[in-house]
Amino acid sequence: MTTSFHSGDTIVVLEDVHLTLESAAGPVNILRGVSLEIGAGETVSIVGPSGSGKSTLMMVLGGLERPSAGRVRIDGHELGALSEDALARLRRARIGIVFQAFHLIPTMTALENVAVPLELGGRSDAFAAAAEGLGAVGLSHRLTHYPGQLSGGEQQRVAIARAFIAGPKLLLADEPTGNLDDATGRLVIDCLFDHQARHGTTLLLITHDPSIAERCERQVRLLDGGIVEDRRATRAPVGTIRRAL
Repeated sequence: MTTSFHSGDTIVVLEDVHLTLESAAGPVNILRGVSLEIGAGETVSIVGPSGSGKSTLMMVLGGLERPSAGRVRIDGHELGALSEDALARLRRARIGIVFQAFHLIPTMTALENVAVPLELGGRSDAFAAAAEGLGAVGLSHRLTHYPGQLSGGEQQRVAIARAFIAGPKLLLADEPTGNLDDATGRLVIDCLFDHQARHGTTLLLITHDPSIAERCERQVRLLDGGIVEDRRATRAPVGTIRRAL
């Protein structure tokens, strides 16, 4: 069963998406007929066991992996119709991504890391905006520090500031607390949800932590590359930020 594309407040639409990769043992079906619609401003957790296709689904949503079949539309743009350059421009303007690994550029300061997307977009106020973005995650005192001089929690907050800096309509977060201890991870998640609530960004969050998944309005469960459950969480999302990481 597939869904039809809608306009208006629907930010994410997947229609019967498949992804098959070749291996030495033969074709491997990673995604099997995924259909999903997500509205503007929704918070959605993607859960499921390792190997269920969660990270691959996020790569497809971010235009980092092209599906073998099916259609993907993000904020009215059909990804299959876009060139690699057009996909890069779409990501820069409309999609923020936070990974488990922080993916900061080690030779750049926190300020420079956050300013990069704005500089690529031609913003003349890139550094002023980056400083404001770092201040919003409690890192005004770390502007000139390099990633190697920051704690894990601080590095992930820099990554969050960078992901939000261009005002994306969609934020993809793949296990953003995976490299952090429990206490630091909770504070980073507070930061993430606070930013999401403040900006009204649509959030798709991959997590193995049930308590984090429950903070999202919806939980989508994957198994063997397909959606087996899509339900509303029992608790409303929480957007409380704590500064002392």
